[in-house]
Amino acid sequence: MEKRRLGKTGFDTTIMGLGGEGILRSSGLDKQAYKLINKALDLGINYFESARAYDGSEEYYGKALRERRKDIFLAGKSHARTKEGALDHLHETLRNMKTDHLDLWQIHDVRTDKEIEEIFSPGGAIDAFIEAKEKGLARFIGITGHQDPLVIRQCLLRFDFDTVLMPVNPAEPSYKSFLEEVMPLAIEKGMGVMGMKIYLHGFVSKLSFYTSMESFFRYALSQSIATAVIGCDNLEQLEENVYFVRSFKPMDWEEQDGFVEAIAPFARELMYYKE
Repeated sequence: MEKRRLGKTGFDTTIMGLGGEGILRSSGLDKQAYKLINKALDLGINYFESARAYDGSEEYYGKALRERRKDIFLAGKSHARTKEGALDHLHETLRNMKTDHLDLWQIHDVRTDKEIEEIFSPGGAIDAFIEAKEKGLARFIGITGHQDPLVIRQCLLRFDFDTVLMPVNPAEPSYKSFLEEVMPLAIEKGMGVMGMKIYLHGFVSKLSFYTSMESFFRYALSQSIATAVIGCDNLEQLEENVYFVRSFKPMDWEEQDGFVEAIAPFARELMYYKE
């Protein structure tokens, strides 16, 4: 499976990562989650992530990884905006995942200017992330957001994050574009860029003239990202995405522009995650 450098982390990540949503954002499905996580490992994926907000996802990883923890790059997220709250989240995440450290700990889903001030004020969450890195509880610090690219851009200007996780899909250029507002700055700062909302949170199915998800995957991986992070509902979805990875061929600029133009009339409707 093709790998790309995750910015200044120096880690070579597979171009598909397993996200903490899909079947992993559930409770009581231990057997299915165990099979999914270990199948992803068997297929060669080496980037795995979850979040404190994702139901039983962290516990699933803790039960499934065990001795295989050493073979992967494991990421977590905290949506707390204070130092105390974020550290509480971190310790709970480490207990749930049965590990002594995260490879990447991310400030989760920053949406507003008010949140920026909370995070970066004295006693704000950023202090927890810095402390965690200094103590070896998290090797790298990242940030995620999928609503307002200007909010994430402000965060990148305030702090030298190691990574950013952001939406990457052909609807983005038409409405509040992370590809235009965030990606150039992230690359300039040497950050690892990871893509999410590749399939527009599953709303691609509304487009009857697209019978395959592969073109959306190809578009995302034709951008300057290290990996596309995808949540899977079942083993079939996982295997289909891995097939896309292994047969991946980049889109040229003409094909990308045509794809963006075709999606543009539906862009705002499809990107409900920005509302």
